[in-house]
Amino acid sequence: MNYKHRLIEHKLIELFHYYPVVAVLGARQVGKSTVVENVFSNKVGTVVFDPVVDVGNARQDPDFFLQNASTPAFFDEIQYAPELLASIKRRVDREKKNGLYILSGSQNLSVLKNIAESLAGRVAIVNLWPMSRKEIAEEHSPDFLENWLSGQAIDLQARTLSNKPVYPQIWRGGHPKIMELPDHMVPGYWQSYLQTYIERDVRTVANIGALQTFGSFIGLLSAFSAQEINYNQIGRELGVDRKTALAWTQIAEATYQWLSIPAFSRNPVKNIAGKRKGFFTDTGFICFLQRISSPEVIGNHPLQGRLFETYICMEIIKNMQKWPLSPNLYHFRSYSGAEVDLVLEMNGILYPIEIKTKSNPNLKDVRGFAAFRECFPKEKIHDGLLICSIEQPRRLADNVVAVPWWII
Repeated sequence: MNYKHRLIEHKLIELFHYYPVVAVLGARQVGKSTVVENVFSNKVGTVVFDPVVDVGNARQDPDFFLQNASTPAFFDEIQYAPELLASIKRRVDREKKNGLYILSGSQNLSVLKNIAESLAGRVAIVNLWPMSRKEIAEEHSPDFLENWLSGQAIDLQARTLSNKPVYPQIWRGGHPKIMELPDHMVPGYWQSYLQTYIERDVRTVANIGALQTFGSFIGLLSAFSAQEINYNQIGRELGVDRKTALAWTQIAEATYQWLSIPAFSRNPVKNIAGKRKGFFTDTGFICFLQRISSPEVIGNHPLQGRLFETYICMEIIKNMQKWPLSPNLYHFRSYSGAEVDLVLEMNGILYPIEIKTKSNPNLKDVRGFAAFRECFPKEKIHDGLLICSIEQPRRLADNVVAVPWWII
């Protein structure tokens, strides 16, 4: 398969110029090794660590290993050789140079904690998510959201029809390997992925005896994507307590399978729900776990709306990877049921976003915007944005604009 450029490439090069160590973290099989090797081609020597074999005796004698590793060097799957981190710190402090080491890992829980403690002030951390729609399509259009947050007006005359339906993109997800597979081989990829993820990543980062039950938990969690997280309900479904359900959700988040955002609660008032909202980070994995056999099934599936919301929210988050500064992310829900799917905060301004699959939206679809403004009358709240399947941008009200999902 031909290499498809990733949004973080320029940022990765720039950070390696200004920091002695750069860490690229993300779920397994999202392309961490591939992007590093393509961006730096033959400029770095690569060592891939293993959970069983002590490659180069790095765990046993990390100082000696580094003495024999020329720089710049790329250490892949660093979570399998955490003993190296203290040695890397000493070498970085001694050499006082930038661009020495690139690290990668797929377990946030162990890797990030060790890196943050061992290399504080010496490392730049980059999260790599599954491929975005623009990366897969090799599309180089302007970043709509970045322009919107910077105050640029939305062009209501823009008419850019999508040349691809959304359901196949949701069903396949964004893992690079899947791009070259025919549809009938996609479920087999996810079956192997699930087994490897549980047996290697989960077993490594957490002492979970009931790995089979954890597999059931991942399947159940995928059905909660784009919802507030109810740990009691998850626990009841699995026959475990709330504490276990919470701990397992944290493991899913630590291994980049799950992402949660807080409720917006500055100067909170009584009628605002305060639970975090979670998203599975790849819709293709959800479709496999929920046994959705083809893209065509999604249209009539009970999870259709949540799958679309998850897909759009993750597209937004993926596009933010290359921004110099990402906004804060929140959601909003009142106890009366009014919701705003996503709230971005940048420069003291709140940008509310609603996500619907509809091609002919109306004001009923954005009732949450009014409730949000009513709850926070002193906040600076920008015009609301409805992301949907409309053919071209259209103003629904003085302070609400609907835009097609494919311009995000």
